[in-house]
Amino acid sequence: MNWIGWALLSALFAAATAILAKVGVAHIDSNLATAIRTTVVVVFAWAIALGLGKHNELRQVDGRAWLFLALSGLGTGLSWLCYFRALQLGPASRVAPLDKLSVVLVMLFAVIFLGEKLSPWAMVGGLMIAGGAVVMVLA
Repeated sequence: MNWIGWALLSALFAAATAILAKVGVAHIDSNLATAIRTTVVVVFAWAIALGLGKHNELRQVDGRAWLFLALSGLGTGLSWLCYFRALQLGPASRVAPLDKLSVVLVMLFAVIFLGEKLSPWAMVGGLMIAGGAVVMVLA
């Protein structure tokens, strides 16, 4: 499967996550809910890595990769804490679209920090995503 298939599966699971999290966080502290979710993710990810024998490659991971993966993990943790709190306070149908402004920010950061080029159509798409998120939140 190519990157498009994996990205579509990611979107499907992210959508399911929002609905499941909204129900799960309804009667508990959002930080505790994030901790529970994170524990499940950690166990699941290590089960996959161990099951595929990828844990043997740990020695080959260099310092730069460790640093950026650790920073990415911190970003994920902060994102999840904020997302679960937002889900606790607001409707999933409005929280999730606003959260997806991350797509537009990734496009912007990819240009600034990674030197990626965006086509005019990609820029139009980014503006449409941003506009759609704003419209859905204000509706």
